[in-house]
Amino acid sequence: MMKVKLNRICIYPKDVQRISGKSEKSHRCLLKKIREHLGKEKHQFITTEELANYTGISLELIQQYLTD
Repeated sequence: MMKVKLNRICIYPKDVQRISGKSEKSHRCLLKKIREHLGKEKHQFITTEELANYTGISLELIQQYLTD
């Protein structure tokens, strides 16, 4: 059987730091802004798709930078 690689769908500040090169602290603020924009609560995750839509970066490109 072929194994299908599942991509992680939740985004963390460290992931966004890896993509942009800016500080992890500035990306905590960015994720907070995205949560507010989407009407999510503090405990809810931001997905890769939501980050892609908000930033204009393609989902495929974002997924290339994710590490488990």
